[in-house]
Amino acid sequence: MKKITVVGSGYVGLANATMLAKNNKVTILDIDEARVDKINNRISPIVDAEISDFFTNASLNLVATTDKKEAYNNPDWVIIATPTDYCAATNSFDTSTVESCIKDAMLNHKDWDISDTRIVIKSTIPIGFLDSLDNNRVMFSPEFLREGRALRDCLRPERIIISNTEQPGKDWADLMYDSIIINYPMPKVIYCGNREAESIKLFSNGYLAMRVAYFNELDTFAEFHDLNTQQIIEGVCGDKRIGNKYNNPSFGYGGYCFPKDTKQLLANYKQNRIPNRIIGSVVHSNEIRMDWIANQILHNNPLVVGIHRLIMKTGSDNFRTSAIQGIIERLSPRVKVIIYEPGLDLTGEYMDCVVENNLSKFKKLSDVIVTNRMEKSLNDVKSKVYTRDLFGDN
Repeated sequence: MKKITVVGSGYVGLANATMLAKNNKVTILDIDEARVDKINNRISPIVDAEISDFFTNASLNLVATTDKKEAYNNPDWVIIATPTDYCAATNSFDTSTVESCIKDAMLNHKDWDISDTRIVIKSTIPIGFLDSLDNNRVMFSPEFLREGRALRDCLRPERIIISNTEQPGKDWADLMYDSIIINYPMPKVIYCGNREAESIKLFSNGYLAMRVAYFNELDTFAEFHDLNTQQIIEGVCGDKRIGNKYNNPSFGYGGYCFPKDTKQLLANYKQNRIPNRIIGSVVHSNEIRMDWIANQILHNNPLVVGIHRLIMKTGSDNFRTSAIQGIIERLSPRVKVIIYEPGLDLTGEYMDCVVENNLSKFKKLSDVIVTNRMEKSLNDVKSKVYTRDLFGDN
């Protein structure tokens, strides 16, 4: 049994902490007292069915705290899972929280030998970040988690990336193998260099964002020509080389990862003046997709546009940088917009738009109802729903 400190209780931090707490002693460090209290009372602060199930039914050696001294009390591993948002002013991720965590771990070791502790970064970082640290006790092991299914993806990883080819990297792989659900074949462990690991994360999300953008542009073409998008996509994706994942049209990609990761990847190209066309086009494609969607909504001159849910997808509670907020930004200067989002306060405003969380009243007030993903609760007003959703949360 290892002693592990996880810094951050978002999707990545909480999912990893929950997985590891079955066989290890895990402490979550977070600055949010409300989240800490929820975790200690076995209430998940995020929407994730598997985490809620583990909190209810599994025996977990897990505590949460806001006290750094308590958290950094001679751990074998420190896992950093703090936000690294993209900063447009610097054309880079803001890695200040990661750097601060590394310093904190180093400073809070008066009663134990820091050389025995390994630090693993789970937060997404720019290419070259690890080399700038010049610290061989720090490694990067990126996550590829879906919102709402984070613990499931932790327990059943498709691959494990480790930016360390020496014994510490192998120790981390052993810790992962001891914690995940055993599948056959087991996930491949890829030991690699620092920049290679950082690149794997960004290029993986860059590819998925490209795929989203591709099928959105297909849908734009089909909508313009009044073609059946679903038939076209099913025909295209009947080729096994293309496959049936990430092919459901949407208002654009958004969320925690894709917007910032694609911008960071593009910045890495520009910084070194490396020729590229695809990466920059993906970022641009996402913007013009939102322009197209907004114009289609306004085409019939509605007086009131109702936005049904801000969340990224069904089964998630996250609407940070969701694509539909880009639609709101384009609509609100030109038409009255109201929002239905149970995750917000029952009254008030959001993005300068009225929040109406009485669903019946919301439906009556809206001339057109805009939703990124269709829900059964809208079936009775389907005639005035605008969505590009064909396949559900694919």
